[in-house]
Amino acid sequence: MESVAAVFAGTAFALFGTALLVWTGARTVQRAPVALGVSPVASTALATLFGVLFLVLGVWCFTRI
Repeated sequence: MESVAAVFAGTAFALFGTALLVWTGARTVQRAPVALGVSPVASTALATLFGVLFLVLGVWCFTRI
């Protein structure tokens, strides 16, 4: 039963991390702000950091199956 939870959590984290990285990359290429009212460098860096973090967390969940 724990493997079902690990697959669900891994899928959720991996999808969110991938979507966040794709969205951040698209906004950066278009030279549009990643977050309004925040430094462009800081918002891009934090969004990229959290995207990678969620992607790694999803992969880690898949290794726990």
